[in-house]
Amino acid sequence: MKLINFYNLAVHFGRLADPRKDKHRIKSFPDSAIHFGQPSLEIKKIMVGIDIEVAELLLADRIRQQEGLDLVVAHHPEGKAYAALHEVMRLQVDLLTQAGVAQKTAVRLIEERISEVQRRILPQNHTRPVDAARLLNMPFINLHTPADNHVYRFLEATFKQKTNRPRLLEDVVKILNAIPEYQIAQKFNTGPRIILGNPKRPVGKILFEMTGGTEGSKDVFDKLYKAGVRTLISMHLSDEHFKKVKDANLNVVIAGHISSDTLGLNLLLDNIERAAKQDFEVISCSGFTRIKRK
Repeated sequence: MKLINFYNLAVHFGRLADPRKDKHRIKSFPDSAIHFGQPSLEIKKIMVGIDIEVAELLLADRIRQQEGLDLVVAHHPEGKAYAALHEVMRLQVDLLTQAGVAQKTAVRLIEERISEVQRRILPQNHTRPVDAARLLNMPFINLHTPADNHVYRFLEATFKQKTNRPRLLEDVVKILNAIPEYQIAQKFNTGPRIILGNPKRPVGKILFEMTGGTEGSKDVFDKLYKAGVRTLISMHLSDEHFKKVKDANLNVVIAGHISSDTLGLNLLLDNIERAAKQDFEVISCSGFTRIKRK
């Protein structure tokens, strides 16, 4: 498969999994990109990792010398995709309004958070890994929101199954622990866990915080409670956000950051392979473990 076709399929399936209702308006994902490599490059063997920095690219170059390698795939954004991370956060407006938050309120809070994230990212040295890929002549891409959208849809569907509908907070953890990526995380002491709420507390209405670039507004949690949300299932939660969630009396289950990212990438790769009718040889690194689903 050509590199451009691989990337376009990732965007296509990311669009199909997107939680926004106006999918026809989604043309691309600013936090994902082909950073280096000819679009016509034929790819069969890829190295996939959650974070790909200069060290991982040097490792990829060594692997290429010894046994061949066509492409390096990162999850987290680098280069221009990192600089544009804040742009995908508007997706969170749809998630909040679907949860029952007033649209004007959701827009105001997310726009404030977007400005904050943009200011934080702006002074960073965005191009370090991209420059390294160019100097090594190593094809390099990243797939962020397309993968995160898959996590959101997968967990949403999983928790809607009759046999999986949780009643208590501890049930949420049990459901997550039945998923292979979270089982692996348990072995490294990073598996799903309750960080707010009694395990015997009723779950109530759930909001999945799995996509939308990065954490949303810290001032939205009381609005979510008023909208009927009682439990957040998140990849991660900063201390600043934690304090606000606690004040809002919400339950929080942390599914896991790297394990959730791994789940999203696996689901995305499965879709690409099925569409291409081609299995890629995958070298896993940087927190990623390739798990295929039938």
